[in-house]
Amino acid sequence: MIVRPNLGFLLAHPAHFIALGFGTGLAPVAPGTVGTVLAFPIYLLLAPWLNVPWMLGTIAAMFVLGVWACEHTGRAMGISDHSGMVWDEVVAMLLILVIVPAGTLWWTAAFFLFRFFDVFKPPPIRYFDQTIKGGFGVMFDDLLAAFYTLLSLAIFHRIFPGALN
Repeated sequence: MIVRPNLGFLLAHPAHFIALGFGTGLAPVAPGTVGTVLAFPIYLLLAPWLNVPWMLGTIAAMFVLGVWACEHTGRAMGISDHSGMVWDEVVAMLLILVIVPAGTLWWTAAFFLFRFFDVFKPPPIRYFDQTIKGGFGVMFDDLLAAFYTLLSLAIFHRIFPGALN
C-alpha cells in the first residue's frame, strides 16, 4: 500500500499522472484543494478555443479518462480513493466553471462551496462515496458536490440577484 505517492510513482504510468492531477495530488497538505485550483488554468487555456458544447464534451471525456486513471491508480496504491487522486476535483470544478458566470466573486464562491461539499459530503454524497467504489465512485461523488455547488449558487443568485457580479 502506498501511503504517500512520490514523483517516481507519478511518472511510472500515464494513469498515475492523470489521477494525481499532473502532480498537484503530491501536495503534502490539502491535495484536493490544490487539485481543485488546477481546474482554473485548465479552464482558462481551453475556454478561448472551445464553445460551451465542446467544453462539456471535453469534460465528459475527462470524466471517462478519470474513471480509468483513478481505477488503475487506486489499485496500484492499494487505496481505491486516495486523497492524492485529485482528477475528480479537477473535472468537477471545470464543470462548475463552464456553468457559472466568469468573475472573481462567482469563481471564489464556487471554489469554496465546492470544497465544502467535497470535504463534508452531505447526503446523499456520503452515501454514494461509501457505496460506489472504483474509478467511477471516485469521480461520481465529486459530480454530486459540483451539483450542490451549482444549486447553492443558483439559489443565492435568485435570492440576492447581482450580489456576485
